[in-house]
Amino acid sequence: MTFDPLPPGWQDLPARDRLLHTAHALFYRDGIRATGIDRVIAESGVTKVTFYRHFPSKNDLICAYLEYRHTGWMAWFGDALQRHAHALPAGAGRTRALAPALAEWLGSEHFRGCAFINSVSELGDTVPEVLEIAQRHKRDMTALLAGLLPAPAHRAQDAQALTLVVEGAIVRVQMGEPVKVVVATVSRLVEALVPAPSPRAV
Repeated sequence: MTFDPLPPGWQDLPARDRLLHTAHALFYRDGIRATGIDRVIAESGVTKVTFYRHFPSKNDLICAYLEYRHTGWMAWFGDALQRHAHALPAGAGRTRALAPALAEWLGSEHFRGCAFINSVSELGDTVPEVLEIAQRHKRDMTALLAGLLPAPAHRAQDAQALTLVVEGAIVRVQMGEPVKVVVATVSRLVEALVPAPSPRAV
């Protein structure tokens, strides 16, 4: 189960939601600059007047897309981490849930990299709001990863390191490295960063 850019039944949603779902699918798959407003309007089945009633500019739509992506992806990621943490053997550290959770997304047919890294690469110099939303997304992702860690004094630093592991994995798969290889590397890095608890002596 992964975060699907176009959920079932999206065609029956109100006009604003159809526009947002369509923009989400197109922006993420094809890129923001490569996707014109006319295409979003045509594929969402609304009129141009309706579009501008809900989104006065393309930048407004871009920000709405990123906010929607943030909310949906974080909900999926949190759920995936929780599911895989519950499936771990007794005594295993919860950070071991990271590699299989990432494998779900990295191996998905919908995977096109990180929407926020991609968006900053395209627009970070010209649309400041994009950079702000992307930075908040990464902060929230880091906070979620911190929840997997034990509570040493350096939890914040370890969570930042896990965030870099995630971002590195995204880029390597986006560049064509096999998902299985990348996920195995994630497992090794997580093990090195947060070793499994030693079994209690009998």
